[in-house]
Amino acid sequence: MTMANGTVGVHSGSSFDDFLEEEGYRDEVESVAIKRVLAWQFEQEMTRQQKTKRAMAAELNTSRSQLDRLLDPENTAVSLETLTRAAHVLGKSLVLEIRDVPAQRLRTKSIGQRRARVAVGTVTGHGKGRA
Repeated sequence: MTMANGTVGVHSGSSFDDFLEEEGYRDEVESVAIKRVLAWQFEQEMTRQQKTKRAMAAELNTSRSQLDRLLDPENTAVSLETLTRAAHVLGKSLVLEIRDVPAQRLRTKSIGQRRARVAVGTVTGHGKGRA
C-alpha cells in the first residue's frame, strides 16, 4: 500500500484493536490502560501536593500496602469506592461516563448480542478542568 507521502506501508488489513478483539484480550487491555492512567494521575497529584504515600494512606484510613495496590498500574481489582475516596483525599472527583462507540467497534458475541463499551473519564478537579 502506498502512503500519501509516497512511502510504502507494510501494514494493511486489521487494526491492533481488531486483533485484540479476535484474541479475546481487548477488555483486559482496556482495563489495564485505564488503570495505568488513573494510577499515573494519582501519583502526579500526590507529587504536586507533596503528599507522601504514608500521609495519603493515613488520610484514606488504610495501610501503605493497600495504597500501593491502588497505585499499581497493573492492579485492575480496585473498587470504585476506593478510587473515589482517593480522589476526594486529593481534593478531586472521579468522573466515569458511558459513551457510544463507532459501529465498527461494537462486537457481536457468538449469540448475536451487542456489548456497549465503557469509557472512563479522568480524575478531575471540582470545576477546574481535567487533571
